[in-house]
Amino acid sequence: MIKTRIAALAGASTLGLLLTAGAVQAQSGHLTFLVDNGPQSIAVAEALVEAYAQVNPDVSIDVEVRPGGGEGDNIVKTRLATGAMADVFLYNSGSLFQAINPQQNLMPLTGEDWQERVQDSFKRVVTAGEDVYGAPWAPAMGGGIFYNIPIYEELGLDIPRSWEAFMANNAAIKAAGKVAVIQTYADTWTSQLFVLADFYNVLAEVPDFAEKYTANEAKFATTPAALRGFEKLQEVAEAGYFNEDFGAATYADGVRMVATGEGAHYPMLTFAIGAIAETAPENLDDVGFFAQPGDSADSNGLTVWMPDSVYIAANSANPDAARAFVAFMVSPEGCEVRNQAVGATGPYMVDGCVPPTDIPPSVADMLPYFEAGGNNAPALEFLSPVKGPALEQITVEVGTLIRSAADGAALYDEDVRKQAQQLGLPGW
Repeated sequence: MIKTRIAALAGASTLGLLLTAGAVQAQSGHLTFLVDNGPQSIAVAEALVEAYAQVNPDVSIDVEVRPGGGEGDNIVKTRLATGAMADVFLYNSGSLFQAINPQQNLMPLTGEDWQERVQDSFKRVVTAGEDVYGAPWAPAMGGGIFYNIPIYEELGLDIPRSWEAFMANNAAIKAAGKVAVIQTYADTWTSQLFVLADFYNVLAEVPDFAEKYTANEAKFATTPAALRGFEKLQEVAEAGYFNEDFGAATYADGVRMVATGEGAHYPMLTFAIGAIAETAPENLDDVGFFAQPGDSADSNGLTVWMPDSVYIAANSANPDAARAFVAFMVSPEGCEVRNQAVGATGPYMVDGCVPPTDIPPSVADMLPYFEAGGNNAPALEFLSPVKGPALEQITVEVGTLIRSAADGAALYDEDVRKQAQQLGLPGW
C-alpha cells in the first residue's frame, strides 16, 4: 500500500533530511515524491498517491514537502548536487529548469508513450539537448490580478483594461475603507507578480525584447516598457494601497483575503485558484481574474506561464516505478484526480485531459485569453534562459519603498548578468 509522509525540508535540519532521503530510496517498491509547500501542491500530491495506491498496492510512496521561493530552489539544487534527490520531484519548467543541469541530473522522458499527447509548447520548456525531461504537473497558468467580485459589485467597478483604470479602481476601493491591493511579502516569491505579469505589455511595445535580452542587447533599466513593471509596483506602494500587514502576510493569507473580501486585488498566478478551492471553497465564486493592464486599453492581454513539471532524478533507485507513477499523473485518470482535488485552474497541456464542466468565475475569466482571437504571450522565462535568482528580494525592496523602481531594475540587470555568465551565454 502507499504511505504518505510529509517531511518539512528547511533550515538547519536540511542536511540530515537529505541523508535520510538518500537512504530510503534503496527500499524495494518504494518511491519518494518531493513537492513544494503550496496547499494545492500538497493536496494534489496526496490525492495522486492515494489514487495510485488503488491500482498499485505493491508500491509505497512518501510525499516530502519543501519551501517555495529561493529557499526551495536551494534545496532542490543541493539535493541534486549531493545525489539525495527524491525519485520524483516537482520543480519549475523554463529557465530554472535549465539551471539544474538536466542532462546530468535528470532521467530523459523523451520516449515515453504519453509524450505524444503533450503539447509541443510545453515540451520546449523542459527540453535540454535532444531530450525531453519533464511532464506537465498542472494546467497552464496566467499571471495577473485576482479580484473580489462582491467588492467590485458593491462599488460599481468595471474590469480595468488600462493601468490608469486599475489605479482609479484602487483609489475608489481605498476611499471606501477597504484594502485595494494585497501583498504577502512573508513569502518573498509573491512580490514578483507586478513585474513578471507585465511581460505581455512589454512584448506589445518591444516584440523582440526576449531575443535582445538573451543576447545582452536589452536591459530592464534602459527599456522603458520593461521598467514599467517595477514602476507599477512602486506606484501602488507609494499610493498606500497595500494591506497594513503586507510584510508579514503569507501567500495563504493573500488567497484567503481576496476570497473573503478582506482585500480587493491580489496579483498572483492562476494556480492560486486551486488554493482557493482547497482553503476557501465557499468563496470560490467570489473571485474573478483579469490580466495585468498595460498603459493602453487598446492592448490588453495575458502573460502566460507554462505549468511546473514533474521530473525523475537520474539516480533514482526505482526508475521503472518512477516512470509508471509519472505516466499516471499525465493520464486522463490522473488529471481527473487533480480536478477532484483542487478543481479547475486552467487549460491542460495534455490531450485527453479536460477541466471539469463546472468551472469557477476566475477560470472562466482566463479562458478567453486562450481562445481563437485571444491575446496572450509567454512569460519571459519561457522565451529566454536568463532569470536572475534575486528578483524576489529586489521586488520586496521596491514594494517596501526601500529601493526605487529604477534602482531595482538596474540591480536586477546585474543579477541577470551573473546568471547569464554561469549559463555560458554568448555576449555576456
